[in-house]
Amino acid sequence: MSTSYTRTEAEEKLRKVFKAYDVRGLVGEQLDADIALAVGAAFVDEVGAKGKTVVIGYDMRDSSPAFANAFAQGASKRGANITIMGLCSTDANYFASGLMDSDAAMFTASHNPAAYNGIKMSRKGAKSMSSETGLESIRERAVAYMVDGVEPTDKVGSIQEEDLLVKYVEYLRKLVPLENARRLKIVIDAANGMGGFISPAVLGNKAGFKELPFEIVPMYFELDGNFPNHEANPLDVENLADLRRKVVEEKADLGLAFDGDADRCFVVDNNGEPVPASAVAAIVAKREIERVRSEEPKKDISVLHSLTCSKKVLETILEHNANPIRIRVGHSFAKDEMAKTGAIFGGEHSGHFYFQKLWGADSGMLAALHVIAEVSSSGKTMSELADDYDPYFSSGEINSKVTDAKKSTAAVIESFSENTEIDYLDGVFISHNYNGKDFWWISLRSSNTEPLLRLNVESSSLEKMEEIRDEVLSIIRK
Repeated sequence: MSTSYTRTEAEEKLRKVFKAYDVRGLVGEQLDADIALAVGAAFVDEVGAKGKTVVIGYDMRDSSPAFANAFAQGASKRGANITIMGLCSTDANYFASGLMDSDAAMFTASHNPAAYNGIKMSRKGAKSMSSETGLESIRERAVAYMVDGVEPTDKVGSIQEEDLLVKYVEYLRKLVPLENARRLKIVIDAANGMGGFISPAVLGNKAGFKELPFEIVPMYFELDGNFPNHEANPLDVENLADLRRKVVEEKADLGLAFDGDADRCFVVDNNGEPVPASAVAAIVAKREIERVRSEEPKKDISVLHSLTCSKKVLETILEHNANPIRIRVGHSFAKDEMAKTGAIFGGEHSGHFYFQKLWGADSGMLAALHVIAEVSSSGKTMSELADDYDPYFSSGEINSKVTDAKKSTAAVIESFSENTEIDYLDGVFISHNYNGKDFWWISLRSSNTEPLLRLNVESSSLEKMEEIRDEVLSIIRK
């Protein structure tokens, strides 16, 4: 590691890559092996991992193995014993953190383009870290290591490799047993990301288990961090185009799309139509409530849902006699609330699904298994299930550039102040007759990093949704 950085240079480099919830930046230009090594050393100091295990995983990006190795070198110098699990999905890294009760790091830039990479760090038990819960301190410690070098402790830690894929697959298969499911044809678009690594293991026989009773039609399973076919970001509907066509061509029962590190999963129905993440959240919530009820009939059950989820998610939770807890949008908020409330499941409209059985972490594959199980057991098609769990009309998230977010938000509040309820849990949430049959709601949130306002509108009426949506946009885009 170079130690030629001045403090000012080191601070500037690290400030560019440390974000609210992770480390992320352009490979070479912003993020390099020097930073990875310094962060690895700082991470061990911050979490108190000297003499303890730190588990490290990485995705298929070209730079990931080298960055993971640099992090391991820095961490071991500060006394941590490193277990490198190698190629894995982010949820598999969370699983390892929980299973081994170890602090963990995952090298991935998730859905970002090929030029990026990053580090997601977790405390023992897959507990998330943010700028408020350790990342800021890690950054400050890393600055010193980049200036002065990493001084080895009195006992340098070991570095070993351990393949945890079999344990991960076994765990997921026990949570959602599918050995006796009816035969389904499933198209999976891995976008050359980690979904192409874990899907054959969980659904097929790659990990040495018996193949499940499904016909899998693979798309872009070859691991390639350059993403030669399309971006690994299924939240953008354009990246679902190939999958939608293939599902129709193959007359498949459903399609699945994973993002780059496979911690998110999106669903396409048998007609090639995207299934809203809120509908998936409602389906999984129902199934998780039923699972816990079968094990502990009298248990008090809570389920989280972000405030931008469809009202149908709330209704599904209530219909199954569980307690709904509405939360702010965001990974760290969801994981913190999972730990605080003991909720068994949490869903976000962005495609993140959190499971108590995965130590509160999110998993695209576990959500996918639940959807497959529901199609198999319900006797309904995926499109019929989507209709059941997506009965209302949503605008989707619409981003608008603004010069003054507070002023624009205040103008919207003023225009919709009559006969509405307003709360400020996350930005502003304005609702009319929310608990009634004829309802609408507006969610307006400011971006933390850009001059944007994020708008979501839902209504029991298509006409009303469009009317409200257009009126709000006319106000904030003046």
